[in-house]
Amino acid sequence: MSKRPIIQIKDLTRFYQMGETEVRALNGVTFDVLENEYIAIMGPSGSGKSTLMNMIGCLDTPTGGEYILNNNRVSQMDDAELAEVRNREIGFVFQTFNLLPRTTCLANVELPLIYAGVKASERKERASEVLSKVGLGDRLDHKPNELSGGQRQRVAIARALVNSPSILLADEPTGNLDTKTGDEIMLLFEELYKAGNTIILVTHENEIAEYSRRIVRLRDGVIESDEKVANPVLAAH
Repeated sequence: MSKRPIIQIKDLTRFYQMGETEVRALNGVTFDVLENEYIAIMGPSGSGKSTLMNMIGCLDTPTGGEYILNNNRVSQMDDAELAEVRNREIGFVFQTFNLLPRTTCLANVELPLIYAGVKASERKERASEVLSKVGLGDRLDHKPNELSGGQRQRVAIARALVNSPSILLADEPTGNLDTKTGDEIMLLFEELYKAGNTIILVTHENEIAEYSRRIVRLRDGVIESDEKVANPVLAAH
């Protein structure tokens, strides 16, 4: 059975006015992402990859073009609608973890469920379940400063997964980790991909992008290349 597109982006543009100059951060980007794809978005500084990530993550709106996420016409939404779609459809994983330092792992992971209006007993159950899934079932009551960098990133991944989002959007997820810990996090992404999750990874590191199945390279606000990964780094690695 052919997989349906979960993301459809057509001729997406994003222009900024910087004084007298118009900066064309995205200048006509078109591509689809299918259900359960694992894509890396790459490009040098200033290529437009951060702008594209903000568009995909519903953190910014385009100047022109169309963005459809899971049948929602995102490009025409207002801020309130964007916030709702963001919380329901997208799980974010950031380089800096973005955890609340004074609350437990469990409470950090429950946050998106609070915004979604899920009742307390169900929140605890779902947050515990997803923390166990990322190997932290015995760390529910620990605070971020009691965890290693790799464990903190696992908490961030659990928080991203707790709403069962359509896509997992990871921005340089191994950027603050040593090589060994980074590899462990990438193996966790591999497991999530094999479990059916759609993953979009933004990275400037070739060796991290090689874990994905498809690499979209941007330059000067346009897609320079869009290719399948011939030999992905797999869990067997």
